[in-house]
Amino acid sequence: MSISSTRPSARSTSPRRKKSPAEADLPEVTLSEFDGVRYLHLGDTPWVQGAMHSRKPRVIELEYIQRMLVWLLWHDPQHLSGELHAVQLGLGAATLTRHCHSVLRLQTTAVEINPAVITACRQWFHLPTNDERLQVVQADAGLWVQDAAHHGSADVLNVDLYDHEAAAPVLDDEEFYRSCHAVLADGGLMTVNLFGHNASFARSARRIAATFGEERVRMLSPTKEGNTIVLAWKGGEAELPPRELMQQRAEGIESRWELPATKWLRLIKPLPKPRTPAATASD
Repeated sequence: MSISSTRPSARSTSPRRKKSPAEADLPEVTLSEFDGVRYLHLGDTPWVQGAMHSRKPRVIELEYIQRMLVWLLWHDPQHLSGELHAVQLGLGAATLTRHCHSVLRLQTTAVEINPAVITACRQWFHLPTNDERLQVVQADAGLWVQDAAHHGSADVLNVDLYDHEAAAPVLDDEEFYRSCHAVLADGGLMTVNLFGHNASFARSARRIAATFGEERVRMLSPTKEGNTIVLAWKGGEAELPPRELMQQRAEGIESRWELPATKWLRLIKPLPKPRTPAATASD
């Protein structure tokens, strides 16, 4: 979820279907286009939930979406295993799902609560139909991660869960992050898009650190739109891989997939330390 830096010149509503009672409170999907880029919105809001260039659908348009692939620095780009399982919570405009499935050729699962988003992605954003490597599931992401059948199943977990108001992640408590930790296999990595003011970010980051351990959590510097990607991993070494190894991998990622991985490497840093409340004078 990101703020668009463009002014879309056209706006339309995705074809409507009759909603079930359980879907009654879910927002409609609207589309806009500007300069060849198609944007997905929820309801009549300016917040951009995803984007795709109509002539270059494999190019990742939004910078924060690119950064959610920072987990690639933990893998050899020349030997990325097709047996890895990547899960997305929140479909957006299906950019990560398309990339993991069609470009990286991974086992891919996307969990999206709003059926209108799935329909729009299939009609307007080149989302493939389900196959032996792709499963797009209409479900509540919070319930999905709680299901023990999914625990230990994901090598990569990408979390991008915002509603049409975009005030804060819709799932953001410690119980949710504990369930995300359970979904990851040992050594698995999670990336989370956090968008909003500093207080909201600090609160979310503390909850992730409380679950994964602060030594296994890093962040990337915010994008100019205000999206901060938090990276956390389960088990394994607490320290980052050696700098020289990550640099080699970054160069391989840039060469193979044209992603700015060397820049990601420069942006990775520890979470900020919690602020100590200022001392106050006694009466």
